[in-house]
Amino acid sequence: MALVLRGGRVVGGTGVRRADVRISGGVIVSVGPDEAVAGDDITDVSGKFILPGGVDAHTHFDLPLGDGTRSDDDFASGTRSAIAGGTTCVIDYATQFRGESLNRGLDNWHGLADGRCFCDYSFHLAVTDWNGSVADELPGVMARGVTSFKMYMAYKGALQVDDGVLYEALRRLEDLGGLLCVHCENGDIISALSRELLRAGKTGPEHHPASRPEELEAEATGRLLVIASLAGAPVYVVHVSSGASIKKILEARSSGQTVFAETCPQYLYLDDSLYSPARADAAKYVCSPPLRDGRNHAEMWSALSKNIADVVATDHCSFNFNGRKDRHNCDFTGIPNGLPGVGSRMMLLYLGVARGLITMPQMARLASENPARIFGIHPGKGSITPGADADIVVLDPDGKSVITAETQFQNVDYTPYEGWEIPCRIESTYLRGERVFHMGRFLPGGPRGRFVRRRAAGVF
Repeated sequence: MALVLRGGRVVGGTGVRRADVRISGGVIVSVGPDEAVAGDDITDVSGKFILPGGVDAHTHFDLPLGDGTRSDDDFASGTRSAIAGGTTCVIDYATQFRGESLNRGLDNWHGLADGRCFCDYSFHLAVTDWNGSVADELPGVMARGVTSFKMYMAYKGALQVDDGVLYEALRRLEDLGGLLCVHCENGDIISALSRELLRAGKTGPEHHPASRPEELEAEATGRLLVIASLAGAPVYVVHVSSGASIKKILEARSSGQTVFAETCPQYLYLDDSLYSPARADAAKYVCSPPLRDGRNHAEMWSALSKNIADVVATDHCSFNFNGRKDRHNCDFTGIPNGLPGVGSRMMLLYLGVARGLITMPQMARLASENPARIFGIHPGKGSITPGADADIVVLDPDGKSVITAETQFQNVDYTPYEGWEIPCRIESTYLRGERVFHMGRFLPGGPRGRFVRRRAAGVF
């Protein structure tokens, strides 16, 4: 007996069509009209959209900080929130810290995630300590199913690497078929600006964006793309926040470079007015890159609609406001950077559809298909096609939702979108053919998530 989702509108990267989806053994076996046979279990989803489960390619669950604390969502709470919001696979950033081997860093993250995830999961591996022995580990790490890596051009003295390291890593990964993801901000100037602001007594969270202006993101993006061009390597730019950086990416593509661009909902909807000194909760919104002037929103949405930006991820890195972010109002550099968002991404993208900013097929590409293709898990993930994992979201366009921290299943005391009304409802989420979330509730059963081994990354 198979499960058949009957009468819905199946959304793919190239269009929307009315079709049945027949599922057996955890995979999609057929898509088309009248797919049910005698004995099948039929669920009527007429009038609903059937979307591929979301792939959030940028999360930070259970992330250790230098002060001995960790981000407040671990893999259990973070992936529960993901499932409730229609995301069925996350790719989290494991990290090799100074003095560690790559394999030690990867082992640490498996220890945090294995057996605790409610959705499927994989890892990128952030590299903060590059040397010959680390370079020699890359083939073995990739054989373990981790084919994308990350380096930071920011966070001087902690995560930041220099340009020579970027070049060496890009060259090595090009040889191996890996992909480097890069956080683009000029960490040296950020450090200098931060010291200058603090010396001037400008210590509150309202000064955070002045320490990391968009010019420093655009400069670092342009510099990275020159380095990647010299290395002859593809590159993935994480959390692009401004039109100025998009222009750098478009120029590089025009010259023939392979550049993938990711943005996040906060850079599509939120702006730097939330850092106003009149707001007692301004520290909630401290993230890096910072929220930008709202004039960037139109340019960022345009980049999505014109297929310049490839992926919308969340950079979910959650810290409670009370007792965490609010403790550092007298030194903005101490405020833990990051926002929660893994549970609201799909709804916020649909809000863009409802406003006519992107189409349903574009939503499917940005949320699911493109990250699955870029990071080597397509067509098993990110598509509703025969043979793919039956990771499916049933979205009701006639339903209504209100985003609140209380209903997001996350372990953090706020959402940046508190009270936002969304003209849809995530009716059901299926993970490998099993309905795990329905009408606001989890079905019985514990964590079902599996580690997803990935093929060569950066093949689009």
